[in-house]
Amino acid sequence: MNFIKKIVDKKEDDLVHLQFQKFSKGTFKNRAVLKVKKAKDKYTINGTGEFINEMVRIMAEKLGSESTKVIGAVIATSDLEGKLDYTDKKQFQGVKRYLLDTEMNGDKIIKLLDEFPKAICALTFDVKGDKLKIKPKAPKMGVPGKNGDLPKTDACKLFTTDKAIGSSFVFEKEDFKLAEINHTIFVEKIIIPETEEKDFAKIRELAKKQGKIIRISKIDGVETVKEYEFTA
Repeated sequence: MNFIKKIVDKKEDDLVHLQFQKFSKGTFKNRAVLKVKKAKDKYTINGTGEFINEMVRIMAEKLGSESTKVIGAVIATSDLEGKLDYTDKKQFQGVKRYLLDTEMNGDKIIKLLDEFPKAICALTFDVKGDKLKIKPKAPKMGVPGKNGDLPKTDACKLFTTDKAIGSSFVFEKEDFKLAEINHTIFVEKIIIPETEEKDFAKIRELAKKQGKIIRISKIDGVETVKEYEFTA
């Protein structure tokens, strides 16, 4: 389940908290943008960078103990040397990009996501007819397109016939042809935890954000606006 659906269902967890660690108080437009097409039972889900690790986890859980060919990159500011089996490494302005081309099972992919939660696991692989394609580079988040248009939804693409996955991204309507969705995030309060931790950076990571998300969905030309509160 992706982090937006978890907020809607009031099931915020550590993975939702991770999505909000980088936010301060304020208003953040053009976040978690989706463009979803549906033809019969097949969903084509295009998303911005917020959904990269989430789509990888969804597909890895579906893969389970089975193995598949995985290509792509793990992008991180921390040094993953000796912790990752990679074919090549590129570095620019402190950001390291570890290139992968290997066989992996779903459990190993999930372990990778859990061990390096701040890394971007831009992986491309297939699972039982479903296909995940992710550009092996760091995505731009919240940056509008030309003429003030919404950001491009080209960071990650998921092709699936799994209704549970498709409806977790577009839950407003079961049958549709085209859904275009974007979110505005309002962080209204930062909740500092009661802790004996003295490291300010760690305290900042533990701090929860409280506010609301405005979800603007345009489905087959009909626009709706919904508001959801969150604490994560």
